[in-house]
Amino acid sequence: MPLLEENTLSQEHPPTLPVVIIGNGPSGICLSYLLSGYKPYLDTATVHPNPILYRKLQEATHLSITEQDMKYLSEGLEGRSRNPVAVLFDTLLHPNADFGYEFPPVLKWRRDKHQQIPHLVLGKGTPGGAWHAMEGSMLTVSLGIWMELPGVNYRDMTNGKRSDRATPEEISSYYKDYVKLKGLQKNFVDNTYVTSVQKLCRGHEQEGTLWEIRGYRQVQSDTHVPFSLFAENVVLATGASDSPVRLGVEGEDLPFVFHSISDLGLAVSQGKLDVNSDPVLVVGAGLSAADAVLCALNSNIRVLHVFRKNVDNPDLIFKQLPKTLYPEYHKVYNMMSSQTCSSISLFPDYTSFPEHCVVSFQSDMKCLLQGDNSLKAFKISMALVLIGTNPNLFFLKGQGQYLGQDPTRPISCKQNPIDINPYTFECTKEPGLFAMGPLVGDNFVRFLKGGALGITSCLLKRLKKRGKLISNGGNNFI
Repeated sequence: MPLLEENTLSQEHPPTLPVVIIGNGPSGICLSYLLSGYKPYLDTATVHPNPILYRKLQEATHLSITEQDMKYLSEGLEGRSRNPVAVLFDTLLHPNADFGYEFPPVLKWRRDKHQQIPHLVLGKGTPGGAWHAMEGSMLTVSLGIWMELPGVNYRDMTNGKRSDRATPEEISSYYKDYVKLKGLQKNFVDNTYVTSVQKLCRGHEQEGTLWEIRGYRQVQSDTHVPFSLFAENVVLATGASDSPVRLGVEGEDLPFVFHSISDLGLAVSQGKLDVNSDPVLVVGAGLSAADAVLCALNSNIRVLHVFRKNVDNPDLIFKQLPKTLYPEYHKVYNMMSSQTCSSISLFPDYTSFPEHCVVSFQSDMKCLLQGDNSLKAFKISMALVLIGTNPNLFFLKGQGQYLGQDPTRPISCKQNPIDINPYTFECTKEPGLFAMGPLVGDNFVRFLKGGALGITSCLLKRLKKRGKLISNGGNNFI
């Protein structure tokens, strides 16, 4: 087994990895690719449509992008991420994508085996992370080509499929195949659960932080093998889907109240819900709630849809999605907007309750709603509370709350992301600890790849400065 077991802790000098990545979704996969010696250079046969950026890139064509100044290259760029390096990498991989263009990347990739950084990627399942758990029939919000990782064309892996959006099954297969195609398997340890990440004192050494990572690997359904690893740097790439946000109301723990759309699909497939059932209550105004509404209606199950916002609220996600590309979500928004709990119903199986909230769930399968200074009670068959998810950083001190932009509040990908250096992705409050992806506000695959660029650039420069750049061809630590 590639992990160090507990009995190795008695060694006087246990091996130490330069990097351990926690999370094997697209963030961890992309970072593993760059740490494995794959380096991006400007493809001189292409021209970037941004003349200022293109001029900067031409100043050092002999250097890889990871060796250059991230702040200088990112300066002045605009995009749909708060992190400048994420915008930089996206515009190099998908020039002018926000204007509807599909220009080829301006990068070419070369592998330098003398600049690999040994690392491990620890994941709860197989490479792909949360994509393996998503409802297989739904379509991604992002375009399929925006889900691709550097060096492997998404369309080439899907037999030239031209449709704009993809299913989670297609994307998760792409990520698994990507790891094999790029020879990254030796860096990945599947079915691994991290239970503790602690900073250790390194005595008189002046080489920075040392981290101890503890956990267990599930070898069989009933067999857990504990491990302990030591790392100079730890990267948090755990995503955002670990813990559903709760309403915090009476009765939320009753057995008919769920927080995942997969529970609705399971109830339908098992025949527990059908056309004669009481309505399903869906709480939330995001895409997960819309998916639940569509799933129920497609199975001829009545829906009560409750959400706090007004239908004209500009922050509703539906107002940010083009109608032609996302017709199913605009169908839900049309239902939310044009039909409320009035006596005239354009959608007989659907009733919306804008600017309402759940007061309580009762053991007799009733829910109590409040809105318009009135209370309403309804008999339901199931409740789905889909109001977002939060990361679960239980393995960190204080659940990692001290790492947030507001250390007095829990880490939230939207409201309180981890505070990082915007060019290196290193946590401002914890040297040697890095974060990427949804944990720092990059919720789309398009932009989380920027974290891999920033972290790799930082670590390569740091190791080179210390004279510790790795020059072996394999990972000798596993």
